[in-house]
Amino acid sequence: MASFAMAFPSKKEDESGLSSYYNNKTTIIQEARVFNDSPISPRKCRALITRIVYLLYVGETFGPQEATTLFFGTTKLFQHKDSALRQAVYLAIKELATTAEDVIMVTSSIMKDMQPNSEVIYRPNAIRALCRIIDPSMAQGVERFFKAAIVDRNPSIASAALVSAYHLFPHAKDVVKRWVNEAQEAVNAKSSSTFFGSSSGGGYLGFGGSSSQPNGPQAITSSSYIAQYHGLGLLYLIRQQDRMAVTKMIQQLGGGKSGAGTTLKNPMALCMLIRYAAKVMEEDPNVQRQMVDLLESWLRHKSDMVNFEAARVICEMKNVTPAQLSKSIAVLQLFLSSPKPVLKFAATRTLAALALTHPSSVATCNVDLESLIADPNRSVATYAITTLLKTGNEASVDRLIKQITGFMTEISDEFKVIIVDAIRSLCLKFPTKHVSMLSFLSGVLRDEGGYDFKRAVVEAMFDMIKFIGECKEQALSHLCEFIEDCEFTKLSVRILHLLGVEGPKSPQPAKYIRFIYNRVVLENATVRAAAVTSLAKFGVNSPEPSLKRSITVLLNRCLDDVDDEVRDRAALFLKAFKEKPLADTYVKEESVFSLAALEAKLVAYVKDPSTAGHALDVSSVPKISRAQAAQEAARPSSLDTIGVPAPNKAVDTPAAPSAAEKQSAYLQQLSEVPEFGSYGPVVNSSLTPAQLTESETEYQVTCVKHVFKEHIVFQFNVSNTLPDTVLEQVSIIMQPQSDENVLSEDFIIPLPALTAANSPGTIYVSFTRNSPDQFALGSFQCTLKFISKELDPSTGEPEEEGYEDEYQLEEVELSAGGDYIIPSYSTFGAEWDRLRSAPSATETFALSTMESLKAACDSIIEVLHMEPLGGSEVPSSTSVHTLQLSGLVTGGGGKVLVRCRMTFSRGQGVTLELGVRAEKQEVCDLVLAAVGG
Repeated sequence: MASFAMAFPSKKEDESGLSSYYNNKTTIIQEARVFNDSPISPRKCRALITRIVYLLYVGETFGPQEATTLFFGTTKLFQHKDSALRQAVYLAIKELATTAEDVIMVTSSIMKDMQPNSEVIYRPNAIRALCRIIDPSMAQGVERFFKAAIVDRNPSIASAALVSAYHLFPHAKDVVKRWVNEAQEAVNAKSSSTFFGSSSGGGYLGFGGSSSQPNGPQAITSSSYIAQYHGLGLLYLIRQQDRMAVTKMIQQLGGGKSGAGTTLKNPMALCMLIRYAAKVMEEDPNVQRQMVDLLESWLRHKSDMVNFEAARVICEMKNVTPAQLSKSIAVLQLFLSSPKPVLKFAATRTLAALALTHPSSVATCNVDLESLIADPNRSVATYAITTLLKTGNEASVDRLIKQITGFMTEISDEFKVIIVDAIRSLCLKFPTKHVSMLSFLSGVLRDEGGYDFKRAVVEAMFDMIKFIGECKEQALSHLCEFIEDCEFTKLSVRILHLLGVEGPKSPQPAKYIRFIYNRVVLENATVRAAAVTSLAKFGVNSPEPSLKRSITVLLNRCLDDVDDEVRDRAALFLKAFKEKPLADTYVKEESVFSLAALEAKLVAYVKDPSTAGHALDVSSVPKISRAQAAQEAARPSSLDTIGVPAPNKAVDTPAAPSAAEKQSAYLQQLSEVPEFGSYGPVVNSSLTPAQLTESETEYQVTCVKHVFKEHIVFQFNVSNTLPDTVLEQVSIIMQPQSDENVLSEDFIIPLPALTAANSPGTIYVSFTRNSPDQFALGSFQCTLKFISKELDPSTGEPEEEGYEDEYQLEEVELSAGGDYIIPSYSTFGAEWDRLRSAPSATETFALSTMESLKAACDSIIEVLHMEPLGGSEVPSSTSVHTLQLSGLVTGGGGKVLVRCRMTFSRGQGVTLELGVRAEKQEVCDLVLAAVGG
């Protein structure tokens, strides 16, 4: 890697041509012989060490041999009396120690400079270097020195020891934990007497002189109390696994409700304490009231830093009330009129984030925020304007947009994105103001900007087209103009797709053809292919025959394109124009395969050897609408990721496993059980495990159901939360609640032993389907049976004697929705007509307990576990409604469609006429049984 100086030379260095040579690694290694000169030149050695450290800081790496040569070359300078050189030596040792070999040999030399009678200016450097040099096993040997240094009255020594202990902690936890009393003493220190010790060498502040002067300069009092900050960090590191200890530490150091009793004088230490309080509140909501009292006391602190940190934490609390926000908003409001730009920026940024959830509370600051729109710091002005857009009323929209237009060219793309996203949310809040907002967006779309900025503007227009019908024509026209000169392929493709979807529905679809065909002529292959698809959608979906003929001519021209993708698409769509079934499948089709379900199906197909003889059956893979697919793949809005400060998380929460990952994990687990080897492929598995116990109980059990062609396997995941107890011979007894002989129990695979350490364990209960063609329904009473034994605390072995015990679980239900029917998207009208001659059933139900049509819709969707179509899950009327549902029957049962005609009258509830069409009569009966049961 080239050095920083080589990559970014200054004009003077560039003219001289010396920069690349002067900071070259090879040159520096050759010049290292100055360390062996006699007499030693402190000036030359300091200059060379500075260049070595500079190269390391800009990312240059030295090989082990090179680093070792330089390392031991610098250690020869230990005997020199020059103070500045000695400090530079320690800096080089500290940086080279991670790469050089045999560094432990210099331990004794460093320890000599750590002695209390040594010159105090060396001691902090020696302590910092020692923690990089020593092996973790040696930490106990230097414990005495570190303990003494932590409580030293000199703040630079104490801070060096505390920071070094912080770095040692991951490698020598048990040793560093014993220093907790010394760290507590450093935090509680009432005053710090000196900054440099009384025996420092001569020269200004002790730098650069010799040690011949016995009494050194006068002591300089430190008022920073920086050791408290470092000590608090070490205390938290030691106690972070003990929430009670952390809570107690915060309360002790907080100084009570008034905050006056705190021993912390360093503002950074108080800010750190506030962040610890926020973390404790997040983990344990029960202490929120106590912590809020402390936070409110810190709002009155004399340090702006502490005031802001406390206000920010209160604003970011979960479930915070407007009453709790009032004091922190008052503090932030004062910061808005501060002469310091950093305070104004911090306050506006926090208020911008808060305005997303509590706009009415932030509205009290609107007058102050309006005065910041003209602030010379454009970052402050941007956050002020976005906050006003979220909290303002409809009357102020035009005025705010006029003010924004004035400074859009003066701010960076990152802030432009924030403003555009604020406009985007404002469009949906005040749709009547769409004219001025669309005018603003079209204006900024013509400005210079990067991909993220242009994407934000295009997405804002997409939302306006989707949710505000009146502006669709105008917005599509602006987008057509934009793709004429768009340099971003992704945006061109997305806009062409939108034109293909929305353009044929417009009163004059022909006006968009010119813009689309221009892309075929002028753009790259990716955009040309998208333009061909867009043209085809106009040809298939437009009611005008003349337009279809014109598009056929244009697509014929595309058959001579140099790119094979463009040619293939043109040929496919020309064929589709002639055959309606092809057009319905490849152009009009509004559904796509659920990728998660398709992946699970493919994994099962590949792993099952018996499937090698026949093709993959995709008819059993559920489909979802294109809108759902886009929603699953959609990234979060830039407003969520850029406009809002991210909360401080100590540990990133891992993403929840997807449906495909869950299914793959289940298949892996089942394939490892030899008893299930002859069962064949899994037809369906529960998407979400059913919780059979409360989350607070000592034994926690969840159930996953696996449906095979001729069997059903219940998988129970059991956790033992008692650390001093082992459960042996753990099994689940399942008792059917009905007398119908639809399932016969085969066997139970119990758990031999279950402890808190190896939880969760898995128990399997297998049943045979007596009639595989029928859908077995029913519920089972479940009991957890085991032998409980205490663990010997000294040996960790279970006692010989135990006692039999059992634990009652929630019932497990085998139902139509989820176990046999899974959601699948389809075009309801076309599919309902297609199944006109297929098996069907109709029945009327009285749902007298339902209080509204919406409640009835939610209940039916939950019971049948099918996909609601066309937004029919939300009734538009309070008295009459039709719910349309689509699903797929597992195991090759084909499609099933349900039409629910409902009427509601107060006092009588909902009357439901349920119509079912499916490919098998058994499926129709299954749906009626599910609703009627």
